[in-house]
Amino acid sequence: MRKASPYVVLIVLAVLGLPALASAATVTGVKAAIVPIPGFPETGDILGAGADVEIEGKLEGDELPGGLPLQTRKLVLYFPAGTKIDPTGFPTCTVAKLEQLGPEGCPKQSRIADGTVGVADQIGSGEATREEGALEVFITPGNGVVAYANAASPISAQIIIPAHWETAPAPYGPKLTFEIELVDSVPGALPVSGTSIKERAGAAIRKNGKTYYYGRVPSKCPKGGFPGKGEVTLEGGQTIVTEVKVPCPTRSLKGHQKKK
Repeated sequence: MRKASPYVVLIVLAVLGLPALASAATVTGVKAAIVPIPGFPETGDILGAGADVEIEGKLEGDELPGGLPLQTRKLVLYFPAGTKIDPTGFPTCTVAKLEQLGPEGCPKQSRIADGTVGVADQIGSGEATREEGALEVFITPGNGVVAYANAASPISAQIIIPAHWETAPAPYGPKLTFEIELVDSVPGALPVSGTSIKERAGAAIRKNGKTYYYGRVPSKCPKGGFPGKGEVTLEGGQTIVTEVKVPCPTRSLKGHQKKK
């Protein structure tokens, strides 16, 4: 079983609305939106509210044979101060369980994201072999997360990608780090490159009369928008740092319009 994949960079960068940078590689068609959680009112692009995030993007580059981008080895994401990540009330799944049984072995409510990913292999000469797989993300014990990708054809692969949360210095808050191993394809071929992502991430559950949200928008927004940062380390050691500002929501959780 393969253990990690460079396309995870697209997942988390898109969540923040960050561009994924890799040498001469570029990201196209990026879309990111904070949206309501289905079935849970007063969620979405609201200060202090629980929310889902819809993401989409493509990674393009020609650094590798077959016109593929370089592989990503490490990704560190910095979320704005005040962002709340809280697994309280949610069941969890373990890497061992995913390895043994796949997503079917995890509690349904431990899943916090699902969607699709595109990957590409360069096998022999000619054009790269491209495929699309299903992607699911689960909460793990100790407030970590793990992504599980299942690409069925033309090359079958089940890929597990763990990550952990920490706290970063101001003006940031939660910090998420992915250590990404190279993903082998077939003997003699280059490791796999990531090419696209389309995902919806976020979760809420009702339990014993109480509602739990895995992630909440900060309750306050600094002038100019929320600060975010991504650090991407590529195969070969190069690290690219990207900083962004995310526009402030116009509503607070109490429903009052915010002054501009």
